[in-house]
Amino acid sequence: MIFRYFHTIRYLKFKQIYYRFWFHFIKPIIRKNLQIDLRVIENEFCSPIKKKISLLNENTFQFLNKSQSLSEVGWNEGENTISKLWCYNQHYFDDLNAFDSFKRKTWHDQLLERWINENRIGKGIGWDPYPTSLRIVNWVKWHLQGNKLSEASLQSLALQANWLNKRIEWHILGNHLFSNAKALIFVGLFFSSKQSEIWLKKGLKIMNDELKEQVLKDGGHFELSPMYHAIFLEDLLDLINIFQAYSKVIQNTQVNECIKIAKRMLNWLEVMTHPDGDIAFFNDAALEIAPNLDELKKYAQRLQINNINENFNQITYLSDSGYVRYNSNHATALLDVALIGPNYQPGHAHADSLSFEFSLFGQRLLVNSGTSEYGINPVRQHERSTKAHNTVQVNNKDSSEVWSGFRVARRAYPFDLKIEELENFVNISCAHDGYKRLNGNIIHKRHWQFSKNSLIIKDQINGSFESAYAYFHFHPSVVIKKNKNFSWKIEMPNGQQVILQVRVGETFVEKSYYSSEFGKKFDSQCLKVALDKREGSCLQILWNDQND
Repeated sequence: MIFRYFHTIRYLKFKQIYYRFWFHFIKPIIRKNLQIDLRVIENEFCSPIKKKISLLNENTFQFLNKSQSLSEVGWNEGENTISKLWCYNQHYFDDLNAFDSFKRKTWHDQLLERWINENRIGKGIGWDPYPTSLRIVNWVKWHLQGNKLSEASLQSLALQANWLNKRIEWHILGNHLFSNAKALIFVGLFFSSKQSEIWLKKGLKIMNDELKEQVLKDGGHFELSPMYHAIFLEDLLDLINIFQAYSKVIQNTQVNECIKIAKRMLNWLEVMTHPDGDIAFFNDAALEIAPNLDELKKYAQRLQINNINENFNQITYLSDSGYVRYNSNHATALLDVALIGPNYQPGHAHADSLSFEFSLFGQRLLVNSGTSEYGINPVRQHERSTKAHNTVQVNNKDSSEVWSGFRVARRAYPFDLKIEELENFVNISCAHDGYKRLNGNIIHKRHWQFSKNSLIIKDQINGSFESAYAYFHFHPSVVIKKNKNFSWKIEMPNGQQVILQVRVGETFVEKSYYSSEFGKKFDSQCLKVALDKREGSCLQILWNDQND
């Protein structure tokens, strides 16, 4: 355990360690009765992305596919009843900006008053910096779209901003820090006072620094999760929105730089989206948490951000992120040849090195298992594990040492990537050293070969090992039937027939599950192929052009 802690902590920045102690021991003193004059808005605040309805009645929330009564569970995490993430969602106030929110305005007014009365300053998880940041933004958005915050709500909003200003998440960094900055900018523009100018200046400084740090040159968010990429992109579009609304306060150069980055991020997300319009599941990823590509593109268009690239080459290599997209008439493959994420913030990383997802005829065929919950429990551990992804597990160990809810100790590093486009084939190969920590000096090498009607996946383990298995998880809508000795017939949802052949390696079919959303699990099947110690494994997927 000490060894694991050492290999986890050694990657952290000194700032993270220092502020972890600071957060624990230092509690800020907040001045009440702040000035709450509102700044004059110059332009209309554009309609943001609508959230999913989460307030079922004046007393009942539904988050993560689970409904609970506020009267029964309260505002804070209960004992064995609700998760911290579910409870966090109560404090976000997303429903203020959800579909048909005007129909629930009476409930919203009551809920705002109730939150103020029942959540004393700094008490409870609702005052954690992350939910505070999201709540501040939602309250401001709600007001700017024609609703009216009461005097008590405005005073509370100023107090929340003052609290957040002294509770910036320097110990976490990453997307949390950007959310803190976004909230300070929103409230700094919304109010007009000496204090709000401090919030605005601080928020803009953090935002500019973090855009350079967190957005890679190829447009990807550095935590390498398509879901968090989409969340971050929505944050950036929201900032452009409020910058345009308060155009006399924010310089055009600042807005134009944000627009340029947003375009890069939209292009990246286009590459990492399956033909069905939803994201690939690498690292922490699930649907219905972040807006999808279509929603983000429409929002960008409302903000006059256009000229987004929608055309794919046969191969698109996101060199800074480490993802590769193969695209043909019928097949789309998304390959993970990436690092697990930034060394100092791998909280959303999975042990999925050299995994991939595969769509055929516009439908998902091979999928990573997804993310159904956070927390510290066996489900979370499994969903971050190597065997929950379409890659190879050696000696029953994970390629990167994922542990606890959001920790990683020793981690895999990919190397020796080769991409070769020939007349009739595309060859992609890569290796990683995640198992080199085990006895035997082990290296995993994978080779993908794409042709017009075929995908071949070859895996090889260099070094001495006891056991190695390649896992291939099928989407729940796919039906797998045994065909011949080493062959399976696959029926796609729309009726197309696909043949899967295992050329090398003993094969097993196991029960698995697929989590497309938090709180949801669907039964699925997994093909498990034992690697031969000399020849490795080889699997081929064949399809017919006439099926379209």
